[in-house]
Amino acid sequence: MRGEKGAFAASGYRECVQSISASERAYLCDLFDEVGPDAPTLCEGWKTADLAAHLYVREHRPDAAPGALFKPLAGRHDRAGAAALAHFGYAGVVERVRRGPPLAWRLIDKQVNLLEYFIHHEDVRRAQEEWEPREDRDLDAALWAALRRSAWLLTRGVKGAGLDLVRGDGPDDTIKARSGEPRAFVSGGPQEIALFLFGRTKVARMTVDADDAARAALDRASLGV
Repeated sequence: MRGEKGAFAASGYRECVQSISASERAYLCDLFDEVGPDAPTLCEGWKTADLAAHLYVREHRPDAAPGALFKPLAGRHDRAGAAALAHFGYAGVVERVRRGPPLAWRLIDKQVNLLEYFIHHEDVRRAQEEWEPREDRDLDAALWAALRRSAWLLTRGVKGAGLDLVRGDGPDDTIKARSGEPRAFVSGGPQEIALFLFGRTKVARMTVDADDAARAALDRASLGV
């Protein structure tokens, strides 16, 4: 766990998010080194080498990066990742990811990379045996702030139900992600709710309180970016 008062409170939102985003990047790259290129991940069909190559392509190959989101362009993304692995090797790709984003990305790093690197860090962590959730109040605070900004986008696939994200019982502990009735309530820590919203439902330790209609709407929904 980070310091007793927490970087979030001590340094302000922007500095905290940037430092935690950088930490998640570093932790993930250390884990890449530890488990090697052939370890499983939660990304279907991808081993750790594929995930590392994706992160490299995302930041260094803007011509190929959209293929991670748009199926018609997936081949270009995959070929760029394979080329990076062939040219730099697994360790070289990981090292280039570890160095941080190129200049063009640095202006938006804290806005777009906290969730990206947290989710992919957990994609590797939780695909290994005997993982446990992390206790980190600063990470939780930064993720909750990021989810408050992005919940509407991440839940745009929910149709026919409203959705509340609940981390506790305080005045700022609920995010009303979608309006509408009936309502579903997803409760858990910020890390678990983030994983749920990015479709990692099998490993997310959260609970869903909903009637049959609202639960069906969640089951039908495609969550995430």
